[in-house]
Amino acid sequence: MAHFAEIDQNNVVLRVIVVSDTLEAQGAEWCHDTFGGTWLQTSYNGRIRKNFAGIGYEYRADIDAFVPPQPFPSWTLSEQTAQWMPPVPMPQDGNMYTWDESTLAWSQIGTP
Repeated sequence: MAHFAEIDQNNVVLRVIVVSDTLEAQGAEWCHDTFGGTWLQTSYNGRIRKNFAGIGYEYRADIDAFVPPQPFPSWTLSEQTAQWMPPVPMPQDGNMYTWDESTLAWSQIGTP
């Protein structure tokens, strides 16, 4: 099955639908003709537009990617992966962490 995302005038994803594989080649056109709006293909495995589109994601034409909402103001976008990156990498010591925006650091919340 093929997946298509409808975007609004600000390139924000409004919805994602499934289209039969037989319509994949003309899927965006079929979606427009059937539902109206602007449609772009997306894929679960990231082969198409780097991330699977979700409601509230933004389509960035400059990097041809669906970008999730920014989780924290201090995080920056990796244009290669279209993922938000923290200013400090999360420790990889097997513990669980949460990001603390007030200190710009990871806070341990538990152990596995």
